[in-house]
Amino acid sequence: MKTKLFKINQDNSETIISEGAKIIVSGGLVVFPTETVYGIGANALNKDASKKIYQVKGRPSDNPLIVHIADKDDLPKYVMNIDQIAKKLIDAFWPGSLTLIFNKKEIIPYEITGGLETVAIRMPDNDIARGLIRESQMPICAPSANISGKPSSTLYEHVLADLFGKVEMIIDGGKSLVGIESTVLDLTTQIPTILRPGAITKTMIENILSMSILDATHQNAENKAPKAPGMKYKHYSPNGKITIVDGNHLNVVKFINQEVEKLEAISETVAVICVSDYAPHIKCKHISIIGNLDDPKEIASNLFSSLRNMDQLGIKNIYIHSFSTDDIGTAVMDRLLKAADNNIIKIK
Repeated sequence: MKTKLFKINQDNSETIISEGAKIIVSGGLVVFPTETVYGIGANALNKDASKKIYQVKGRPSDNPLIVHIADKDDLPKYVMNIDQIAKKLIDAFWPGSLTLIFNKKEIIPYEITGGLETVAIRMPDNDIARGLIRESQMPICAPSANISGKPSSTLYEHVLADLFGKVEMIIDGGKSLVGIESTVLDLTTQIPTILRPGAITKTMIENILSMSILDATHQNAENKAPKAPGMKYKHYSPNGKITIVDGNHLNVVKFINQEVEKLEAISETVAVICVSDYAPHIKCKHISIIGNLDDPKEIASNLFSSLRNMDQLGIKNIYIHSFSTDDIGTAVMDRLLKAADNNIIKIK
């Protein structure tokens, strides 16, 4: 397949968005930027178009797709029962990286929802994304633009590596600012429940609602149909084996250095992903610095790029220290644990 490539700017944005919309309307696939990660988009009301996403990504068909809308007023077309809780959250966080799960209306195909009666919807905080949706005059379903199971794409170069020749169009909108996927909140349960953490944290949601909510992030979904992306299958993984090391700073550094020395002694490729605070004490040829401890948002923004870089370097063994689960750190650790297939070593 021939893939059209475009770098968007103020002068050409209308033309590129118009061309992308025509592809969406005709049942094709367009990769576009959002504030979280790049998405691979299709007409959310066209079951055949959505099937193409599953095929291109190699995504299991029971893994639901998130539907993206451009205007809050469009939501009633697609979902049932928009109560006061939903309205408060929409007013506070849309456009933004919060996905809400509602009971769906018949217009939303089951191919989008993984066969469920619920649908996940958000309004992205990105002018290109919303422009494409508006120009298409339809909602766009869009999971992350990567091969299923691999780290999500936060740069145009990531998308090219995974999807060039597999989609009709790729739009380069620069780096994704948030860098991790949206928070997913289930509103069909008696108490609102987080199914996937993101930049919109549990505390932020509770402050808006003036009530406690639940967190089912680590709930075992192996034998259940997942209501949200990222719940059931291994995700975000480079080719190399990831080991997370948790514990006291000095002991973690000592342990990682010992492991690196052992592996380098037998000519195994090894790398360490860490914050700048740890880097001066790490003894390894390949060190990837993803930020500093004082800026958890920077860490989140750089995580997937760092994991993807491991494959470019051909690294077979990857060590990374754990992070605080305060604020966006909860989402960072969620992605890391899934990428590592829960391979974590606790050091006293």
